[in-house]
Amino acid sequence: MENNVSDLDFSKLETLSVSIDQHIAHIQLSRPEALNSMIPIFWHELPATVRKIDEQSAARVIVISSQGKHFSAGMDLSVFTQMGKDFVGEPARRGERMRRMVLELQDSFNALESVRMPVLVAMQGGVIGGAVDMVCAADSRYCTEDTYFTIKETEIGMTADVGTLQRLPHLIPQGLVRELAYTGRNMGAKEAKESGLVNQVFADQESLLAGVMKIAAKIASNSPIAVAGCKEMINYTRDHSVADALNYMATWQTGMFQMPDIQEAMSAAQERRKPVYEELHKNISGMQRNK
Repeated sequence: MENNVSDLDFSKLETLSVSIDQHIAHIQLSRPEALNSMIPIFWHELPATVRKIDEQSAARVIVISSQGKHFSAGMDLSVFTQMGKDFVGEPARRGERMRRMVLELQDSFNALESVRMPVLVAMQGGVIGGAVDMVCAADSRYCTEDTYFTIKETEIGMTADVGTLQRLPHLIPQGLVRELAYTGRNMGAKEAKESGLVNQVFADQESLLAGVMKIAAKIASNSPIAVAGCKEMINYTRDHSVADALNYMATWQTGMFQMPDIQEAMSAAQERRKPVYEELHKNISGMQRNK
């Protein structure tokens, strides 16, 4: 079954540019003149784009990078301005509205975690505030030597609320997370690599993208059902006990362990060719399809 990626139209996006080639979807933050700050529409465009790729099974891996000197300056001032205007009214109702707003922002990055294909992030320059929230939700992170990470929210009088404090402790030592959050200091690429936040550090943006695309190509060459299963199990294991995760793995295999991809992998190895795998079904419900 082949999925027609030409049916996807990303030409009207304001904050992102998207290309899909060789089963790799490349999403770029495309506002370099504004340091790729996250304006209100970004919080809708990113999750919608990622979920559309998953919905159409248009790629087997997603790479997120950015244009310009810095990866992202984080939440744009216009978002805070809008939130300030909404901070009116009876306290309980104002608080309920605020809660829904924060959950909506969180969902923008939850999308990176919930889609079936791995998400790799390639970063350069500043990864600030909301950008840290975003990259923590990715599967793997890579950066250039000039990259630095900052939990900036503390320095502007608020607690980071879109995922950093929930995901970062699963990625690096908790004591280091606390230091970075309490101080708001910069963490450079060398320290990020040593602590395990990033997988590799590259000399410059050109070599970064080349290296990450090579990793993405290797992922894309594998069975998409096997890779999706890996992501599902690793995410589940992070949030559950070993016993629960093993039980879930056994249950998963009763349905997902089938022979066609295994036979194709073995045949390809014997014939010294690249394996050819069927794509995952589109991630569209039967109810939606029958409308």
